[in-house]
Amino acid sequence: MDNSKITNAPPEQPIGFITEAQGPVVVISCHRLPPLHQAVKARLDGETYLFEVHQHLDKNHIRAITLHRSAGLRRGLPVYDTGTPVHVPVTPDCLSRVLNIFGEPLDGSPPLAPQSYRNIHGKPLALHQARGINEILETGIKVIDLLCPFIRGGKTGLFGGAGVGKTVLIMEFMHAIAHIHKGVSVFAGVGERIREGHELWHDLQDAAVMSQSLLVFGEMDESPGVRFRIGLTALTYAEYLRDTLHKEVLFLMDNVFRFVQAGSEISSLLGRMPATAGYQPTLATEVAEMEERIVSTDKGAITAVQAVYVPADDMTDPAVSTILSHLDTTVILSRAQAGKGIYPAVDPLRSGSKLMDRHILGDRHYAIAEGVREHLARYHELEDIMTMLGMEELSERDRRIVLRARKLQRYLSQPFFVVTSHTGIPGASVPLHAVLDDCEAFLRGDYDSIPEDQCYMRGTIKKARS
Repeated sequence: MDNSKITNAPPEQPIGFITEAQGPVVVISCHRLPPLHQAVKARLDGETYLFEVHQHLDKNHIRAITLHRSAGLRRGLPVYDTGTPVHVPVTPDCLSRVLNIFGEPLDGSPPLAPQSYRNIHGKPLALHQARGINEILETGIKVIDLLCPFIRGGKTGLFGGAGVGKTVLIMEFMHAIAHIHKGVSVFAGVGERIREGHELWHDLQDAAVMSQSLLVFGEMDESPGVRFRIGLTALTYAEYLRDTLHKEVLFLMDNVFRFVQAGSEISSLLGRMPATAGYQPTLATEVAEMEERIVSTDKGAITAVQAVYVPADDMTDPAVSTILSHLDTTVILSRAQAGKGIYPAVDPLRSGSKLMDRHILGDRHYAIAEGVREHLARYHELEDIMTMLGMEELSERDRRIVLRARKLQRYLSQPFFVVTSHTGIPGASVPLHAVLDDCEAFLRGDYDSIPEDQCYMRGTIKKARS
């Protein structure tokens, strides 16, 4: 049976009672075993506790994870079968809202008036329904579109620590989808601090982007079951918007590593033996179950941007390696770039995309991107020499490369629309053809005579010269 769309849930049936409660894990004695991933519930003092079935222990007992705080749970509490997996109400009116894992409002507004319900464990599209990915999704952000372009319907990993502009970049992506592509955005806050969620909500309102956005939060202090499933809830809404509005949907997840951590907690609570580096043995399957649902059809596309925390900056960490295997584009935010005042603080030498191919980008884009990267790489190699001996010791060719690379580095900075109220600098969106024209002129030496400060925090170079 296809449970991806649920219109009428069957009435609840008594199924048994709680025999053990250990934190967020409960053991339930049942006279009829519900299937895995089924939602069961209990009531206590007027409150409803929802659980998700994760294990069949024997023919009369199941082990489930609570999707609420576990305070108050006790032995003997009656449990009812909801008859369905966890499902959320869906409606086109979900845009501009802030919701929790169950599709309930967190913004103080009335609950959604659903047209139907969708199972958060919806199946991925059949192979013949999915569309291939070979097309750039322009963002209007110069360094992204030039050196690590987004793939329409693809997956991008955003690697960066605190204070390097990750949230601002995510908001600018949402602004670009709304204004350039007339699309919508769905943001999944996995283990977010309530302060971060509150700031994001208000910043999106100030930037006039919230009307085309949906925020779904599973907060840091909630059950690991909530943090483990909140991404699926947000993805379910993204699929619904793709299928009903037939628009570009930008799916953002912050932070996908916290999703892995929540899965590791649940695995330990269920008594599974840990695998490599202490991670759950089901790591690859759990990541793939979510990533393989991020696909495009002939009617609409879901493009994913996932923030990824890298433990101890180790890119070979099993969780990071597993996530990387699903990504098409890697954007690495550098604290060194941020320290120079270059925003967005994208590291142009470490970031890249699987779409950086001459046959997909075209000869001109590919050649210009490689030329820019070569200039920046040579400048990076010569920095230590210049620090010790001075620029006068460089050859004339290297001096010319350094001067052009410094201007290119500053040119790839850009003022954002979403922070205009804070910086006082009007935001700029630069189409890809203008970026290619400007960078080609830099590489030819057309702008060798202009000062570096005229290249900093501008849109196109024509505006810099005006």
